[in-house]
Amino acid sequence: MALLQAVGVILAGLLAGEEFIVRYGVQPALRALDDRAHIRARVALVRRLRVVVPALMLPTVAVAVAVLIGAGGAGAGWRWAGLAALVAFLLFSFLGTVPINMKVVDWDADAPPGDWRAVVERWQRIDVLRSAAAIVAFACFVGALAVQLG
Repeated sequence: MALLQAVGVILAGLLAGEEFIVRYGVQPALRALDDRAHIRARVALVRRLRVVVPALMLPTVAVAVAVLIGAGGAGAGWRWAGLAALVAFLLFSFLGTVPINMKVVDWDADAPPGDWRAVVERWQRIDVLRSAAAIVAFACFVGALAVQLG
């Protein structure tokens, strides 16, 4: 169970790190681009990250559930909090950013939809919550491990 818990912390850390970089690194950089370059970069990112993020997200949730069921005892409260944060992350993703990304992937940089800036702003507002949930989940899983080892 200790190995599974370590794998879960690593996965949650990778997910939180990816979300942190997108939120606080990539998004501000996109805003600095001209409109056409911004749209082209955003479409390219959506195409790449719609593979990468689920590849991290789904195993992270599966391992978190397995550890929660199998570990019990010390750190359980932290594991429950971490899983709750992951559930929030999933909800923000599947009800918020994923539907937007499904539209963005088809944007044409030479003829973007008239409301593209408003769509990006909505995505960014949701992403603040989404990335925060991933970071909180990671912190909770680290807390659970610290309690268990301490």
